[in-house]
Amino acid sequence: MKAQEIQDLFNSFESIAIEYEGVECWSARDLYPILGYSKWERFKDVMERAKDSCNNSGESVADHFAGVGKMVQLGSGAERQIDDVMLTRYACYLVAQNGDPRKLEIAFAQNYFAVQTRRAELVHQRILDFERVQARAKLAETEHTLSGVLYERGVDSKGFAIIRAKGDRALFGLDTAIMKRKVGAPEKRPLADFLSTIAIKAKDLAAEMTSVNVQQKDLHGQTGIEREHIDNNSAVRGMLLDRGIRPEALPAAEDIKKVERRLKSEEKKILPKKKK
Repeated sequence: MKAQEIQDLFNSFESIAIEYEGVECWSARDLYPILGYSKWERFKDVMERAKDSCNNSGESVADHFAGVGKMVQLGSGAERQIDDVMLTRYACYLVAQNGDPRKLEIAFAQNYFAVQTRRAELVHQRILDFERVQARAKLAETEHTLSGVLYERGVDSKGFAIIRAKGDRALFGLDTAIMKRKVGAPEKRPLADFLSTIAIKAKDLAAEMTSVNVQQKDLHGQTGIEREHIDNNSAVRGMLLDRGIRPEALPAAEDIKKVERRLKSEEKKILPKKKK
């Protein structure tokens, strides 16, 4: 495909993009001739295959293929409404993937929308990584605070480690060492560094509850505080189970230190280079 053809197609796709209910979309009626289709009916068949692909990927068809009406002018000057579909970028990508690959326009669209969709995926993944790093930092802060509260009430660092381990047993139904092997965490690394975001937040909630209750109930000594922490973790576990979530069955997550390094590396790339 020649450079001018690519530029022309790029301009065509960009010119018909519109905003529909706050989302960037393309009208199927405007799109199909640009994709090299002369008949709407044939393009509708392509869209149906694209909808099947959307459904198979676990996405909501309704979120990406919105049926709407469109007014068109007749030769007499009168207007009538015809069916149209608003397609998100992802929908357009799926349409291109299910189109006739022999058409140059389809080949271009496959790559055009793949690049844009990939950008969205990268942003989404970065947000998920960022949220997990934030959750892990919050848990570390909560546990540091809890450790201080417990120290003032007669529990040393060894006692705190035992209490935390008993909490893990209540939350996951498994000992910390077994959970570490399950998620692939090295023996000397914290379990939380390899947990999913929701599991990290579950530990954080239980620790927050213990911190609050130890002070409100004026608990002292390892035995009473240990019981409190077990009860709080058991309560959080029960809440998760009620919603169909088994914390010990959640998939292991990437080493949080690797995630942090990746985020920092990406941040460095967008910083302006210092002049020498």
